[in-house]
Amino acid sequence: MILKWIFDRIVSLIGLVCLSWLYLIVAILIKVKMPEGPVFFVQKRVGRYGKLVKVHKFRSMTVQKKNEAFTGIAATETNRITPLGAKLRRYKIDELPELWDVFIGNMSFVGPRPDIPGYADQLKGDDLEVLRLRPGITGPASMKYRNEEEILASVGDPRKYNDEVIYPDKVRLNRYYLHNYSFGKDIQMIICTVLGKRMKYAGEEI
Repeated sequence: MILKWIFDRIVSLIGLVCLSWLYLIVAILIKVKMPEGPVFFVQKRVGRYGKLVKVHKFRSMTVQKKNEAFTGIAATETNRITPLGAKLRRYKIDELPELWDVFIGNMSFVGPRPDIPGYADQLKGDDLEVLRLRPGITGPASMKYRNEEEILASVGDPRKYNDEVIYPDKVRLNRYYLHNYSFGKDIQMIICTVLGKRMKYAGEEI
């Protein structure tokens, strides 16, 4: 995967330089529209080989209160998303700071989404092999479940549905990605993610 490593470093650096103006505009908007809190949302996630790494995003939610427990399930956190945050999420602008995480090697453009501690800890047996992959900004699992928040919001018990249906399916797709890696498919997934298109992968549409 040396080509993948080189691609990640070069393209992320180009992206950071070319989009610096957009970073500045978004940062100003966040400070104006959501003054109570930082510009960036920084959280420790499980990276390659289970190592905890910091992942950066533009903040899209109100600051979590001390008595509010973080669930890790997107659908249960939607009440904290601000109007500006909703727009940032809709166009994936909130994830642009992850270009820095790609550049320093904590993430890749394509791979499993970085889990919060507690989920990756539950991996057992052959499923543990997905930790050999660097977390990605996009990937087959995140593409298939791009509307995950809507799915979870439509079920009675979001956590149970996530734990028993969505998460195991994500692990399955990520294991397939590991064993059937293709740089060409990486490029296709990046393009489809940017354009909001679907593609055929692992015998299904994602």
